[in-house]
Amino acid sequence: MDFQILITNLTNPTLLFFILGIVATMVKSDLEIPQTSSKFISLYLLFAIGFKGGQELAHSNFQAEISYSILFGLLISSLIPLYTFFILKRKISISDAGAVAATYGSVSAVTFVSAVSFLELQQIQYSGHMVAVMAFMESPAIIVGVILLSMYDKESRGTTNVASIVQHSFTNGSVLLVLGSLLIGFIADSKQAEGIKPFTTDIFKGFLAIFLLEMGMVTAKRFAAFKKYGLFLSVFAILIPAVNGCIVAVASSIVTADIGNRFIFAILAASASYIAVPAAMKLAAPKADPGLFIPMALGLTFPFNISIGMPLYFMIISHT
Repeated sequence: MDFQILITNLTNPTLLFFILGIVATMVKSDLEIPQTSSKFISLYLLFAIGFKGGQELAHSNFQAEISYSILFGLLISSLIPLYTFFILKRKISISDAGAVAATYGSVSAVTFVSAVSFLELQQIQYSGHMVAVMAFMESPAIIVGVILLSMYDKESRGTTNVASIVQHSFTNGSVLLVLGSLLIGFIADSKQAEGIKPFTTDIFKGFLAIFLLEMGMVTAKRFAAFKKYGLFLSVFAILIPAVNGCIVAVASSIVTADIGNRFIFAILAASASYIAVPAAMKLAAPKADPGLFIPMALGLTFPFNISIGMPLYFMIISHT
């Protein structure tokens, strides 16, 4: 691995604030981010990413690559829960296996935002349509997870309203905001859009740092509840994302030659949802334990991706 890239990433202020959040919880500090402020910041990050993506998309030529990229993203998001489910159901209940599989097939918007910050450090651009790819990748994994549950969980057969869950996955707040902001950024007049550029660009990293500070505190709190599940799931939460990210880092060359886009594909494949999927699984798999799949995604996979995963995927892409 290019250790210079790794060191640069580990000294990234946003990552250091994430570590500070973990430390604050470990030493039992009274530091906290008000819930209303945290929600505003998360909405802001999604809005900024979506709007900037729409603006970039508006100024780019429509090519077949955009369609191929969306299809490739949908394929990734559908295949990952399919194979992970059969690995997981050997060790845990069907409900938990379905929920965890959907978690790792879906994507993390916060990991996407962190990946954008990583690319900026490397002074590498990515295409605006990758924001749309990210948004579209939220739902297929949830749908596949629900189908698998209906097939293998005898108690859930006939009781799960698949249509309602699919609708929920598309109208989920984070997905709706990203897609809506993308559309607004796409149709907005360029001169008018310049007026909010300082808000969507200049203060972005500062808000990201504060958000990751809170994510660090949440991670440390959630991780304690996960310890009872043992070594298998801990290894799964790091190994499976790493494998997914590395495979897609190579395979994405089929769809695009752009380094930034390939990196985004890799990090999306490696990420795990801890917002959209838990909300959907509450309806689809009420017996699934949120104390299992949320800490896996937030306590292990997310820190791995933003510290070691991103330099690893970038190195693979740079040499293939």
